Amino acid sequence: MQGFQRSKAWFARIHLDLPLLLLLLLLCSAGLVLLYSASGRDWGMVTRQAIHFGIGFTLLGIAAQIPPRWYERVAPWAFIVGLMALAAVLLVGVGAKGAQRWLAIPGLPRFQPSELVKLVLPLTVAWFMAQRSVPPRLIDLFKALCIIAIPTVMILKQPDLGTAILIGTSGLLVLFFAGMSWWLIGSMVAVVAASAPLMWFFVMHDYQKQRVLTFLNPESDKLGAGWNIIQSKTAIGSGGIDGKGFLHGTQSQLEFLPESHTDFIIAVLAEELGLAGVLMLLALYCLIILRGLYLSTRCDTLFARLLSGSLAVTFFIYVFVNIGMVSGILPVVGVPLPLVSYGGTSVVSLMLAFGLLMSMASHRQR
Repeated sequence: MQGFQRSKAWFARIHLDLPLLLLLLLLCSAGLVLLYSASGRDWGMVTRQAIHFGIGFTLLGIAAQIPPRWYERVAPWAFIVGLMALAAVLLVGVGAKGAQRWLAIPGLPRFQPSELVKLVLPLTVAWFMAQRSVPPRLIDLFKALCIIAIPTVMILKQPDLGTAILIGTSGLLVLFFAGMSWWLIGSMVAVVAASAPLMWFFVMHDYQKQRVLTFLNPESDKLGAGWNIIQSKTAIGSGGIDGKGFLHGTQSQLEFLPESHTDFIIAVLAEELGLAGVLMLLALYCLIILRGLYLSTRCDTLFARLLSGSLAVTFFIYVFVNIGMVSGILPVVGVPLPLVSYGGTSVVSLMLAFGLLMSMASHRQR
């Protein structure tokens, strides 16, 4: 125990939180094991994901060393760069599966700018609100909502409804932690609910409408749009309590389950390790989220508290949305399971977020 305390103190001197770091290492290790099964025992994919994790942890360590005041200074410039990257996606982005979401810059790997905007937007909104009175005035809330709306609308144009909702939510969480009144929150929910018919006819694309209809009745097109969610629920239900055993899932190993290594990877876990395996993963996620919220309470500036609190809760929302859509209680919106699903840009952005969180909590103003 004393050895752990000494190690914790040493990590604290280099601005890293040892408990959170160990939890992230455990989650990433579990993700690699699960990816091995979900990818059909593809060691190449597992190796690439391990490289993504290595890059992510390196960036986490670097981000944690930078003091919060530096992030506060660069926030507006990062926001401008993020908007420029989103504009470049709309103009010269790389398309796939009917969407244009990636940038391919010569000499660099292809990446998805919206993943980085997930980090830049709450950073910018926290910078903006930290310079205003708390609880915020209506005029300040309006300005902040405009900051949130610009990248959200640009991502909707790609189109990427799921990421747009998550990014908009990350900015709104900053306003919530800044003390936005409940009556205003209720009013915004009422406005969104009232505008739903307009969004259906004028904003949502045909494939997005189909996802909603499939969510309401997946059996209406069993071999088409409803295939993914039906196979996912079949995999989850067939796993039972203990599961069928590692590498013995029929839905995933026989390729009935689509996107098993990305969006639907938790269905693989549920089939092979059962409810017990899912509960263990959820417990790990809960510990990470609770540790993140605890670190946010240790921040000594308004900017740091707003940013770290929103990052911790946003991580929870990513987990909730992915598990919700895979289990059929939410429409399928293409959100990966954090640090478990395969993907490089997502891993990097999440690790940077945890690096920022550690920086906010460990750097104390003198």
